[in-house]
Amino acid sequence: MNKSSSQSKEEKKLKWWQLSLLGVAGTIGTGYFLGSGLAISIGGPLVLFAYILAAVGTYVVFDALSRMTADHPEQGSFRSYAKKAFGNWAGFGSGWVYWFSELLIMGSQLTALSIFSRFWFPAVPMWIFAAGFALVGLLIVFFGNKGFDRVENVLAVIKIAAILMFLVIAVALLAGWIGGGKYTPKFPLGYQVLFPHGGLGLWSAFLFAFYAYGGIEVLGIMSNRLQKPEDAPKAGKVMLLTLSSVYVLSIGLAVIMVPQGVFNSKESPFVLALRSDHLAFVPHLFNGVLIVAGFSTMTASLYAVTSMMITLAQEGDAPKLFSRKWKDKYPFYALLLISGGISGAVVMALLLPGKVYEYITTAAGLMLLYNWSFILLSSGKLLKANKLSGVKRWTGLILIAAAVVGTLFHKLSRPGFYISLLLVALIAGCDWIVQKVRKKREKAANEKPDANEPFDQQHRLENGPEFQIKSIRMRKSKS
Repeated sequence: MNKSSSQSKEEKKLKWWQLSLLGVAGTIGTGYFLGSGLAISIGGPLVLFAYILAAVGTYVVFDALSRMTADHPEQGSFRSYAKKAFGNWAGFGSGWVYWFSELLIMGSQLTALSIFSRFWFPAVPMWIFAAGFALVGLLIVFFGNKGFDRVENVLAVIKIAAILMFLVIAVALLAGWIGGGKYTPKFPLGYQVLFPHGGLGLWSAFLFAFYAYGGIEVLGIMSNRLQKPEDAPKAGKVMLLTLSSVYVLSIGLAVIMVPQGVFNSKESPFVLALRSDHLAFVPHLFNGVLIVAGFSTMTASLYAVTSMMITLAQEGDAPKLFSRKWKDKYPFYALLLISGGISGAVVMALLLPGKVYEYITTAAGLMLLYNWSFILLSSGKLLKANKLSGVKRWTGLILIAAAVVGTLFHKLSRPGFYISLLLVALIAGCDWIVQKVRKKREKAANEKPDANEPFDQQHRLENGPEFQIKSIRMRKSKS
């Protein structure tokens, strides 16, 4: 029995290259498939350099989290590290910032899925598709489909296959092996083409490059499953080198094949690039793959927000109600709260059909970067200090700060910045109230007299030195 259990535990251990592949498959989602179009339309072809810089910043975050996981394995991961480094307020703030970031990411993914679906049904309102995908995702998480892990692995393979398919067909179109491309391939030259919105536009697009790497914190959590935890940084390097190479190569091909003015936030740049008179079915096939891939990452985010809500409730950072499970199996109450948040995203899709993707994606990316800042700051407290780790940490913080500030310089990203500030202020206010209530309760508990104190006082009076002396005197007087 013990032998079989030990074998099952061993089977769960990962080699470093397996973690790298999981990272590549799990990170690629709508932030890349659709968000890259938004990044190109704002930043121009030179947004490729933003993706390279974002890869550097992302690696620093992964490296810090994986080293903390190797030194101090914690179930709550980055939330537990923030709490250990700075106290209860940081654990509360980090947990809720992550929860809201994943909720917004889920809203962004639902919007992207709706956009992909309207490729076939342009007359159908976006909110109908968003509501449909959300309902299916909620049902999957509610019933806890045990086979969904295997499905996720299949969907991950589909995502990677889709990228390889794009690269092969794009090269074939450029080489002339396949004719009838809709756009004439042209290498982007000239200031107006390279900087369609100036240098500030490129700066504003930096956030969307970071957003394409969202999910790296989950890989930091999984690094404790490595056969050799010390291999986590190597796994991160290979993973991010692969991701950045895929992003730069595929986006580079897209900007050669599609004129700059055609890129927009409503169509995937890869679907645009694959349009050909001789391959009319390919954009439809690729669009279907994008929907499958986007749905897998949306459901994964749904799992993440549900798990985090249950953890927050169990540790007293959220109402205990949300940690309860209906029939000890179904996370009904946590999903009920999450459904409210998703409904908000659907309502936004209904009220703001033109700009909802830009606003939600910006806010989601910013909340994600705020959480990454927590990770880097916590590592400065918990890991052994040395010059190299300090340089890496501050490099990551500076790159994150640059991406955050850049959102102020473009009209499409600026509202998302204010949404993120509003959410942070809300979390900070709730955090202050919770910590104040906790201190009052702890103070009251310390000041509360012991229920056994009257008995103890009587016991001391009856058995203390004064009682013994009095008894001796009484015995002497009797004798």
